[in-house]
Amino acid sequence: MSPIRAVALAAVWRGHELLVQYFGDEVAGEAFWRLPGGGIEFGEFGHDAALREIKEELDADLVDLRHLATIENVFNFRGEDGHEIVFAYEASFLDLALYDMESVQGTESSGETFGLTWKSIPEMRDSGAKFVPPGLLDILEDRLLSRSSRA
Repeated sequence: MSPIRAVALAAVWRGHELLVQYFGDEVAGEAFWRLPGGGIEFGEFGHDAALREIKEELDADLVDLRHLATIENVFNFRGEDGHEIVFAYEASFLDLALYDMESVQGTESSGETFGLTWKSIPEMRDSGAKFVPPGLLDILEDRLLSRSSRA
């Protein structure tokens, strides 16, 4: 049995689009969208982990970090059971040039690279891929609607 993992994710908006990673579960034959971020280390606060993970993986600095939601996620991925407590934050990139890029390259601590792309909520919903953790996309959609109504 794996321990419960604490995770910090960052929602970065470009207008009505979010920067997201697309990945697959070959065992279950499913695909997923997820915000960038990663594990919270022992003694580290969630907001600090979000800042660190984005810096380490995308070589980018976040500003205006705000707590959005905390979600518990119990799942099976690639045949392994998992359990996460997800701290989701909204933030902005300090480097405005990142908003002009259609995709952003990330690098895991293992050296493995991955891509992130800007997608709208309708594009993700229509793709057939799930957004994880469950429930976060609805929260993000509500947040987008509240931001739009204030504009």
